[in-house]
Amino acid sequence: MTEQSSLLLRKQLAELNKNPVEGFSAGLIDDEDIYQWEVVVIGPQDTLFEGGFFKATLTFPRDYPLRPPKMKFITEIWHPNVAKNGDVCISILHEPGEDKYGYEKPEERWLPIHTVETIMISVISMLADPNGDSPANVDAAKEWREDPTGVFKKKVARCVRRSQEMAFD
Repeated sequence: MTEQSSLLLRKQLAELNKNPVEGFSAGLIDDEDIYQWEVVVIGPQDTLFEGGFFKATLTFPRDYPLRPPKMKFITEIWHPNVAKNGDVCISILHEPGEDKYGYEKPEERWLPIHTVETIMISVISMLADPNGDSPANVDAAKEWREDPTGVFKKKVARCVRRSQEMAFD
């Protein structure tokens, strides 16, 4: 499977380089390792994250696309669906099959038809529209629900500012 997954990832990277998708950029951390990607998510327009440049890593398993990659923000981001350590928690990055908690339908979870592009579009959508029912960061979810234009907005604005400063380092 390793050779197939490597070819598939190279094809997806070439396609993204040839036809970039609005809202993110992607590349390899090290040209020798197709399984480690760095992505930059541009904060979506008309959201609290607008203007931000959020760096993250995508780490692909050797049996991709049968199993999903892991995504982790390197840039600090205050969001209900991003754990404080940066791990992204969205349905399509969850292992395929039944959800043992009964929260997600199997078709909402990872499917081998997903690509880097579909993952990133889901992440951009997540930034614009958090899922407060299944938070990875309970504190951010609580603030988002109870005071979205107060404390939550201030913390996000601080993350956006810092991401702008880091983007040009």
